[in-house]
Amino acid sequence: MKSMIRSYVRDCHICQMAKPERSHPAGLLQPLPVPSEPWEVATMDFIDGLPTSNHFNCLLVIVDKFSKYAHFIPLRHPYTASTVADLFVKNIYRLHSMPLSLVSDRDPVFTSIFWQSVFKATGTQLKLSTAHHPETDGQTERVNQSIECYLRCFISAHPQHWVKWISLCEFWYNTNWHSSLGKSPFELLYGRQPRYFGISASDKIATVDVQTWLQERTLVMASVRQHLLRMQQRMKHQADKSRRERTFAINDQVFLRLQPYLQSTVAKRANQKLAFKFFGPFKILDRVGQVAYKLDLPHTSRVHPVFHVSQLKPCVGPGTQVSQTLLDTDAMFQIPTQVLQQRVKQRGNRAITQVLIQWSGTPADQATWEDLDGLHQQFPYAPAWGQAGTQGRGIVNGPTHPTSNQVPLEGNQDNGPRSPRPRRHKRTPAWLAGGNWVT
Repeated sequence: MKSMIRSYVRDCHICQMAKPERSHPAGLLQPLPVPSEPWEVATMDFIDGLPTSNHFNCLLVIVDKFSKYAHFIPLRHPYTASTVADLFVKNIYRLHSMPLSLVSDRDPVFTSIFWQSVFKATGTQLKLSTAHHPETDGQTERVNQSIECYLRCFISAHPQHWVKWISLCEFWYNTNWHSSLGKSPFELLYGRQPRYFGISASDKIATVDVQTWLQERTLVMASVRQHLLRMQQRMKHQADKSRRERTFAINDQVFLRLQPYLQSTVAKRANQKLAFKFFGPFKILDRVGQVAYKLDLPHTSRVHPVFHVSQLKPCVGPGTQVSQTLLDTDAMFQIPTQVLQQRVKQRGNRAITQVLIQWSGTPADQATWEDLDGLHQQFPYAPAWGQAGTQGRGIVNGPTHPTSNQVPLEGNQDNGPRSPRPRRHKRTPAWLAGGNWVT
């Protein structure tokens, strides 16, 4: 009964959709590949919600994945895909040329047809994050935190002047020592230490041979890439300590976790505060990479169907069907009909004989192991004991309900000596424990 109750509670769909998961996030860390040279792969994101400063109220952040060199570009909201493309050409393309791939979240600007057409024409691959999983572009998210912290420290009293400080903020970030590189992004990109405003160098830079400088730069690039790979493995090892692995197969049913206040197309909810935390269940159509899955969402949904595994929860199907009607009274009383196997089990200091019993009205695959002594005492005249259980008790046709033409036998049919009546068990019906019935 405990097993059935536990299974029934686990399979409850209302509980699965309403209760949050009290465990580590699912999905081990899958780092993006490390590029081989600067500005081969770039990441892009926006910082919104800034106060209006000189007609600007948001910031476009573009970071090189290899050198960690970043550009902070002010712009005005609302912006369009063509506006962002124009800023990209003026600030990134003219300095570093076009990257081979660009990583970003699923902002409507990046998912627009115009933006995708621009990058398709230039041969740049646009890599978008999975829905509701900003950790895909974690590098830019971390840079955004640094920018906000810098501005908060310097202009918290005059937030409307942040545009005047953003150029110094960019220089501060690019000339800071980076733990993943072992040096600053400025030094890695330009091959020299930065010269600060108002500070003169104490010695001159020695003239070196160009070929020697190129060889040293190639060696530095290889060394930095190895350092990035080593730091990436270290971050993955640390991150996986607080995560757990979870995989699904195609056609599995899963529940989907979404921000309740940000979506209204997957399912209608009467109240977002008291609504279920999970949506679904939905069927998995395909696996994308190692930790992302494509779901079969409703046709009215406007959410991208590819989700990180941390947003998914396995759907446990109902294992026990609850009957809406009461069982037949006769079917509730089962007796042992056949002994299928026998074994000896040690219990403490005693050896207990157990038998595999097939019960009346059930198939053989639902047989259960029972203690022989206790079962013999509860059902002394069951058909499972054969002739040994009916000796001195007359003909045994199995227990049935007594009727007007049935008489309980108290002894042998040849009027021999009477044997003692069987002891009545508290779980055995009176008509079953009182004796054997023959017509």
